[in-house]
Amino acid sequence: MKLLWPLILRRAPGFLLALALSVLTLAAGAGLLGVSGWFLTGAALAGTAVAFELFAPSSAVRGLSFLRIGARYGERMTGHAVTLAMLSELRSTLFARLIPLVPMKGVAGRTGDFVARLTADIEALDMVMLQAVLPLLTACTAAAGLALMLWLTLPEAVPVGVAGFALTALAVPLALVLGGRRIGAATVSASSDLRVAALDGIDGHGDLVALGATEAGMERFNAAAAQLRVARLAEARRVALGPALAQLGAGLTMAATLWLGLEALASDRISGPILTGVLLAILGLFEVTGPILRGAGRIGSALAASRRVSEIVTTRPLIRDPLAPARLPGEGPLVIDHVSYGYGIDRPVLTDVSFTAQPGERIAILGASGSGKSTLLGLITRLDDVNAGAIRFGGIDIRDATLADLHDHIALLTQDAPVFIGTVRDNLRIGSPFADDATLYTALGNARLAEFVRGLPQGLDTWLGESGATLSAGQARRLCLARTLLSPARLILLDEPTAGLDGATEAEFLGDLLTATEGRTLVVATHAALPRAAVDRVVRFEDGRLVETERR
Repeated sequence: MKLLWPLILRRAPGFLLALALSVLTLAAGAGLLGVSGWFLTGAALAGTAVAFELFAPSSAVRGLSFLRIGARYGERMTGHAVTLAMLSELRSTLFARLIPLVPMKGVAGRTGDFVARLTADIEALDMVMLQAVLPLLTACTAAAGLALMLWLTLPEAVPVGVAGFALTALAVPLALVLGGRRIGAATVSASSDLRVAALDGIDGHGDLVALGATEAGMERFNAAAAQLRVARLAEARRVALGPALAQLGAGLTMAATLWLGLEALASDRISGPILTGVLLAILGLFEVTGPILRGAGRIGSALAASRRVSEIVTTRPLIRDPLAPARLPGEGPLVIDHVSYGYGIDRPVLTDVSFTAQPGERIAILGASGSGKSTLLGLITRLDDVNAGAIRFGGIDIRDATLADLHDHIALLTQDAPVFIGTVRDNLRIGSPFADDATLYTALGNARLAEFVRGLPQGLDTWLGESGATLSAGQARRLCLARTLLSPARLILLDEPTAGLDGATEAEFLGDLLTATEGRTLVVATHAALPRAAVDRVVRFEDGRLVETERR
């Protein structure tokens, strides 16, 4: 749980307010039950032997009722608002840490596992504050209040009352947590396995159908679902045990207090109405043990989820900024100097590749699939570092610059660049967050998409749907190109920009590159037949080696 404490401390005022309201709610509830018990018992006895004033206690009952309702509402609103803000920051932190880990070699992980850590694992942490930390702190205050109440009314019951409360609110939950860690870890692991199986099946649906392997995919998914069901049922049994133990603890404590109270009543050391009020106030204070015991059954899952999230947050990315970074010039040549790269000794991808792209020059990299084109573009944007040689921009080795500075100068459009769910404006502003409408339409015009967007019902604010479902393949690629062109980078890298386009759309798209990238350096990796005027030079790759350079 070390991961949460810095986030909690940054929101300490909000959590302290939630704690104060929680204590006030509990005190009002206990006071309401205590006063009601004293009031009703006293009123019942008033007709026989006791003179009883009705108006003050009835007013107290009404006041405590309204106080409890208001404090409960404020506590829920405050506690949930601060907790959700904390989890939102945690998601942003985790996502920011995932970005440098995933490209190229990345870390040992699967898409479904990363999704599970971003969603289910963080969601499992929301109960830590609401069902563990805040109720436990409230319980500590309640224990002090219980001891004070018994000391003032029935001193001999102080040890019994405090011990019963402590066992129910602290010792029993601790035992549940310690006993549930294995079950919690199994639940989180099974949940992650199920998400991996689901996303693998979705991403690879076409291949599964083509290979006749859909039944095998379903069997794997069903096995993961069955494993999660078993883990969830085991956890549910522990969660269900909580309320039963809370009622048992409250009942035994009240019974023990009643036993001592009857002796005090017989010796006239306490009155009947006060004894009734004390017993019902104890019942009200035990209300706080319910959330603690319910949450204790899920703490094992929260601990396992916290460890999985911490693994990502504390993992150091392979690519890091230098301690004393150099500033890249505004423009300059891109020099690939005897670059070699591979995923291991037995898996070379690039071997001794060298060429130079001058400012404003357009270069096409051609080659068969697997020849290293995409890998080279990834190395230029420093998704990984070269094994040998160097890549320089404007005379500076890119490893000597910060990643932010490098990406301000070099932009990459990958072959699988996505259209994100959102509006046209949302997608474009990824390339330039503060661009105005005129700038956005200029980029769309360079990508030959401006007239289409102007014709949409809401223009730039038109919703595009999941993965740009409302766009054709050509329109989606042009939107991604416009997004890339909005970058201030002077060097534009395009990786298979016409992937998935038909022949006519591909020819139009490539023909527009000359206009779209005017004034910038362009390096494009493609299989397509390029119009002769689209580039200045062609570099050909075979098996990771540069074999030919042709000027046009």
